[in-house]
Amino acid sequence: MLKSEDNVTRENKREKLCSFYASDYHFEMISIPFIQKEIKAKNKIVILTENNLEETIKTVLNRTNLNENDKNKIIQIGWNKNTQEKIENLKEEKSQEQTIFIKGSKNYINLMENQIKNINSNTKTVHCYQVQEVADEMSEIVKEYDGILNTIGKIDM
Repeated sequence: MLKSEDNVTRENKREKLCSFYASDYHFEMISIPFIQKEIKAKNKIVILTENNLEETIKTVLNRTNLNENDKNKIIQIGWNKNTQEKIENLKEEKSQEQTIFIKGSKNYINLMENQIKNINSNTKTVHCYQVQEVADEMSEIVKEYDGILNTIGKIDM
């Protein structure tokens, strides 16, 4: 049985997940099912990306069997590079639970994490690494996270 202090600690804990992708399309295919669950849970989703994903997400969604309403919700998240604008919005909106994907190089992930690390205790972050850049470090990187997001879903560590 959990003590009340444990409940408070768990509620305020910021969950950190990682993911590894081979291409923009691969990142999107991994993230879409998880994003769908987060949207249904009424969590705000933010995509911080080093490159613009607006066209690739449309291509991926056109090839899925999702209903149009779900596709529109996913597209409306914002798959562009407006990073600073998105970070400012995150700082202002502190009441809603948020899931933040940070996709890019190790340097980009570290830079974005430093900018958002004090935003909200009700935040899930998913650091998405390009496989080609971190292939030799993957086992060490995984140790820093609470779980992994991959093609079969979220796996807790």
